[in-house]
Amino acid sequence: MLAKLTVKNQLTLPKAVIKSFAGVEYFDVSTDGSAITLKPLRPSRLDEVWAHLEKLGITEQDVSDAVRWARETE
Repeated sequence: MLAKLTVKNQLTLPKAVIKSFAGVEYFDVSTDGSAITLKPLRPSRLDEVWAHLEKLGITEQDVSDAVRWARETE
């Protein structure tokens, strides 16, 4: 497979390659001087937790209140 570099330094990856990375928006790019390596970046575990809390209707303020309550001493 080939990918062409545009005049704006953009690469379009072949569909056959990208379909293995559904949902990935960002890639870590590195080079060893003779090859370019792209590694998919998945959302962090923290992002997954916040997304789940959002689905449950739990706000950041709710979390702050819960932490404050748990830290209170009698």
